[in-house]
Amino acid sequence: MEEPIEDREIVFLLADDHSIVRQGMAILIDEIVPNARVYQTSSLLQIVELIESKGVEIAVIDAHFPDGNSLHILSQMKAANPNIKILVFTGLEEDLHVLKFIKAGANGYVSKLSEEEEIRQAISDMVQKGEYFSALSRNLMVQFVHNPDLINPLSPLTNRELQIAEMYAEGNGNLEIANQLNIKQNTVSTIKKNIFEKLKIENLVELIDLVKTHHKI
Repeated sequence: MEEPIEDREIVFLLADDHSIVRQGMAILIDEIVPNARVYQTSSLLQIVELIESKGVEIAVIDAHFPDGNSLHILSQMKAANPNIKILVFTGLEEDLHVLKFIKAGANGYVSKLSEEEEIRQAISDMVQKGEYFSALSRNLMVQFVHNPDLINPLSPLTNRELQIAEMYAEGNGNLEIANQLNIKQNTVSTIKKNIFEKLKIENLVELIDLVKTHHKI
């Protein structure tokens, strides 16, 4: 008879730049999967190396590290081990960011603000099912099928429009943008109008909020 999955040795990687977060997660894993082998790192740059060298099966990874954000290395993690299961454990708002991580290859997403019971459930589901998504995440995935822009509201913008949107978010005005890009002010104004129409917004405050939320991770 095959042993229950919780009773076999499962190799975990805890990747977070805060030691107390790793230690707390390690305690939960030990209670749920007593035979787990747990490796830890505080460095984004060590993650892929540890996956390759330690045979990591389940990675619990933060979204942000001092040396970068993890969104862009999920594909490298999957390349290092196509069977790896990735649980993103982060303080980022689930409704704003979960779809990006799913698209990048995450198998689960749980907030650091969650109650302990939900975090336990996330670990257990990752072990037993290979994934964990809350009701909110599942609802967003369904919505995404009908509205692909949900993953990033800035996606309708052209490269030039996105460039100018970023410049507005950095505090530049029409004249500064025109001078930096060597274009006319009325061209900047026209592009700004197009940006507002595409994003269905009415002012720069809304634009700055969108850029900072969706284009910086």
